[in-house]
Formats: sequence, structure tokens, C-alpha cells
Amino acid sequence: MAKPVLVIVGRPNVGKSTLFNRIAESHAAIVEDVPGVTRDRNYLDAEWEGKRFVVVDTGGFYPDPEEDLFLQIKEQALFAVEEGDVVIHLLDGKTGLTPSDMELARLLRASAKRVLWAVNKIDGPTREDRIIDFYRVGTEELWPVSAATGYGFDDLMDKVASFLPGYEEEIADLPKIAVVGRPNVGKSTLVNILLGKKRMIVSSVPGTTRDSIDSVCIYYGRKYILIDTAGIRREDKTGYTLERFSMVRAVRSIARCDVALIVIDASAGIVEQDQKIAGIVEEYGKGAVFLLNKWDLIADPEIAYEKLGRELARKMWFMQYAQILTVSALEKKRVTKVFPIIDEIIKERNRRIQTSELNKSFREITDMSLPPYRGRVVKLYYITQVKTAPPSFVVFSNYPSALKDRYIRHIEKILRKNFSFKGTPVRVYVKASEKEKKR
Repeated sequence: MAKPVLVIVGRPNVGKSTLFNRIAESHAAIVEDVPGVTRDRNYLDAEWEGKRFVVVDTGGFYPDPEEDLFLQIKEQALFAVEEGDVVIHLLDGKTGLTPSDMELARLLRASAKRVLWAVNKIDGPTREDRIIDFYRVGTEELWPVSAATGYGFDDLMDKVASFLPGYEEEIADLPKIAVVGRPNVGKSTLVNILLGKKRMIVSSVPGTTRDSIDSVCIYYGRKYILIDTAGIRREDKTGYTLERFSMVRAVRSIARCDVALIVIDASAGIVEQDQKIAGIVEEYGKGAVFLLNKWDLIADPEIAYEKLGRELARKMWFMQYAQILTVSALEKKRVTKVFPIIDEIIKERNRRIQTSELNKSFREITDMSLPPYRGRVVKLYYITQVKTAPPSFVVFSNYPSALKDRYIRHIEKILRKNFSFKGTPVRVYVKASEKEKKR
């Protein structure tokens, strides 16, 4: 099952991002950042009182001029209704209630979602008289809060947690494969071919798939769960789209999977949304395959493959470990070749390297030329593998801060040269040795 979703909505500058950051800081599962890939990330794993969920900040979605505010408000409400299990409508206790607030509240009340109306910028009990006018939104309960100082925050989150549905980690008994990609790249067509039956409705209109759909697929006796990502763009009657919220649906599928099939329209090349989806896969540490779909539309495959290969290397520099496969879902070409690749990636993701083998690589690692740190010699003591899926290693040093990103990447390069880890991310951390900690 997918994690429940908490959505924060409200007009611009009411403090949504501040509240989002406060909620995110309370979570246990930290999503690693990949510089330059997901600059506009507006979602994060979070936890409160044992309840695990995804929190979504809609605060970054205001690139349009002010006259489009009501369209933006409608978009937020539609997104909250479609994606959120619980919605916080954040209001501004300093500027007071506005027509925009009333319109968004009306749309949210019409939904069947659990909605909490929170009045922000209330710094203490003496300021709570500001909230009286906000009862006009049509609620019997308001939550005074200061996202900046934390006043009222615990009470608000306790109420949120009481509304959130339960979530349990899925048992990894079958490999879970998420099929992700931007609109209209052929995800559902691909899944239908892999399943050998018309499981999803397929249309040329982006966003046909409304919900994530799990299907059991059998290939030569081996079973897989295919997760078809929910349609990540849908137009309302005004023509205003929800495309900017698409990453949340991708996150919910990617978070559950072992391997992500990143479907790319080969005829269109690599676009920004492809990069963002790939960035999510990397952040969550999942195995990855780039499926260059619609290969039947390519006039000169040899030249196109070389060109796309260069483009992938440049734009997907953070996922050079990912496998690449050209397919045509429409013409059923090379589609089933993905299963041996998936099997290989899952094997690599769960691979554990013996300490004796790691020590051989460590000799290469210690040959790195490390500059002095604060006038002292930097020493690397040993390396150990701490987990799998993805393979994760810790290098112990006297000065962990001395090992910058380029050295971490070099260590990863050495590990890949010796142990492959094809198709899966590798995590390398540097920590102080116990001897150094006691100094």
C-alpha cells in the first residue's frame, strides 16, 4: 500500500513552506539530496507519533501572474481532493480572511477529504483573538499555529496523525517494478504488453490512467508486481492542468518499488521532467532502467542511439549506472528483454561483499591522493558494507570532513570497477573511527 499523503494548501505567502519545513524536520526517514536534479522538490517522507506519510508543499507552484490566482486555487483544491488523505488549509492570521481563502475553503468543503483549517502567524495565546473571523470558512474548529516558532504545532500534528490512515511496509515477497515517466510516453501500453492483456485503458490523451494499478506479471515462471504510475497530468474544464503536481504520484510508486522502469519518448529526447523523475528514483535508492520507447518512430536507429546516449550521459549524469534499453511498446519490440535486466539489477541491489574482498578494493582507495586537512595528514582506516538495497558502505577516517564529494565519487567508481553493482545506486558514507571519536 502507498503511504498516506498530507497536503498543505493555501494562497501565496501564508507560510506553507515554513510549515512544510517544520513537519519535514520531524521525520525519521531522510531523503538524500542530489544537487541540480530536484531543485523544486515539494514533497518529503515524514513521520509523526509513529504515523508515516508523505507531506506535500504546494507553495512552490505560483509562477503565474496574480490575475490567475483563482485558477491556481482551483488547481490546489483539485490536487488535494485527488491526492491528499488529509489536507491542511493554511490561512494568514496577520492579513486576515480573503475572497481567495473563502473560495479554496468552499472547494475543500465540497470534497470528502479530511480538512484542517489552520490559522498561521499566531505566536501565542494573546494573539488567538485574531482567529475569530476565520470561522467564516465554514468550520467548527480552527487551529492557531505559528509555523515559524512552533506555537500550536504539536496540537495540529496530533490531529493530523489521528486522521491519517495506517501504513505498513509491504513484504518484499515479489519484486516490485514501477513504470514511471512523463505523460504520453507509453507507460500503460508497455504494461499491457508485459502483462499480455489489456489491463489498463490506453489512450493518446495524457493522464488516462487515474490511479496507480498493481498487477502480477509472470515471465517464464517468475512473478513480478508491476506498478503502473497514476496518470500524471489531467486537464480540468478550464484547460488548467495538474502537471506540476505529477511528482507526488511518481514518488508514491517509486517509494514502493525495487526497480523503476523510466520510460522516455525516444522521438522527443530527454526533457526536464524526465530528469526530475529520474532524480526521484536516485533519491530513493532504487534500481533503474531507461526504456527508450517509441523506437519505431526513429528513422536512423544507429545515429539516434549514439545521440541519445550522449544526451543521457549529460543530463542523467547522476545515474550513469542505469541500464538502457530501446523498445517499441506499440510494436512489441524488445519489451520482454527488460525482465533479465530486472533480475540482474535486483541481484546486484541485494549483493553483499565479503570484508576480505572489500579490503582488496580498500588498497586502491587508500592510494587516493588526499590533501592535508588543517595541516594534518588524512587517514583512511577501513571500509565496511552496512546494508543492501541499495548497497551502502562506510569508510572510517580520522577527518571525515576532508573527504569531499569528488573523493566519495572516486570511491564509488572503485567499488563499481571491482564489483559492478550494475543498475543500482551505491551509497558511500564517511565516519570518524571510534579511536578518533574518543580524542
